[in-house]
Amino acid sequence: MSPQRLESIPKVVRLKDVAAAAGVSVSTASRVLSGAMNTSAAAEAAVRAASKRLRYRPNPIARALRAQTTGLTGMVVPGIGNPFFAELVEAVERALHDAELDLILADSMGSLEGEARRIETMVDRKVDGLIVIPTHQSESTETLLRAQASVPIVQLDRQADGFQGDFVGVDNQLGIQMVIEHLAHQDCKRIVFVSDAGVSSTGRSRLETFARAIDNVEGVLADPPLLGSFSVDFGREAVRRLVAERRVPQAIVCGSDIVALGVTRELHEHGFGIPDDVRITGFDGIVFAELCDPPLTTVEQPVASIADEAVRLLVMRMDGDTSPPRRSEIAPKLVIRESSTTKGRVDAP
Repeated sequence: MSPQRLESIPKVVRLKDVAAAAGVSVSTASRVLSGAMNTSAAAEAAVRAASKRLRYRPNPIARALRAQTTGLTGMVVPGIGNPFFAELVEAVERALHDAELDLILADSMGSLEGEARRIETMVDRKVDGLIVIPTHQSESTETLLRAQASVPIVQLDRQADGFQGDFVGVDNQLGIQMVIEHLAHQDCKRIVFVSDAGVSSTGRSRLETFARAIDNVEGVLADPPLLGSFSVDFGREAVRRLVAERRVPQAIVCGSDIVALGVTRELHEHGFGIPDDVRITGFDGIVFAELCDPPLTTVEQPVASIADEAVRLLVMRMDGDTSPPRRSEIAPKLVIRESSTTKGRVDAP
């Protein structure tokens, strides 16, 4: 490499360079830049001026070693390809940014082994806390318990049985109740529930709530539910089964918007009109729900509020809060669109 090329490479400015330029000791420069109060006004002004002039950037690794913190928060999700999880990640990152924390994201891809490996890696990298959407309602517990011995954890959207920790999610019971009441007002007498098979707490909660809500609405009957996974493919498979069994109902309540997208597509393929022949509802409020044909009635989750609350609880734990675990269920909103009514869009409280 030529001398000219070497001269063009910027010099890495170190703390000792700032100290020398300011005419103070390295320890004094360190105290000023770390925000310590036991330095003189003159020393602080000199160090900050030198730091700005030299364009000094603190070494985050060295700073983490000194402070015993990394400023990093780990987040593990079951599948970033799920639009709802992607929206949650975006909201969590915004909330962490406001708290001056950085995010490390990992996708377990729905695998318990993958989830365990990624959480272990996060802990080894010394993250200050973890936000986890568990893969399985019972089999994720052991991994979370091991990690909790090292870092605070907040469960988001889903929870693992037997894990005593903070949880933030939507009020699934309220959401499903609003859907059933809406369909009853649309004069739907036969309804089928299509959703996850209950490997996640979300799927289990929505299934159990659906059964209770139907029992409380006079004149509405539920056919046996079709349970599989939160996926477009399962939504399509569910419709094929309903058609083959000649039991296509007046309404299909889907446990997620992703399932509803598959249901909608397959009903179109079989020549059913929506909402004239079958009315459809989803759950989550992903951006694709409004773009569906017809636009999808859905239980909209307040993603920003959920993320803000999860980060707030995690920061409290990272600051040493030892109070009992908190459970926060945030109210959703029913957004009524053309997939379940011919009366146009209405936002229900």
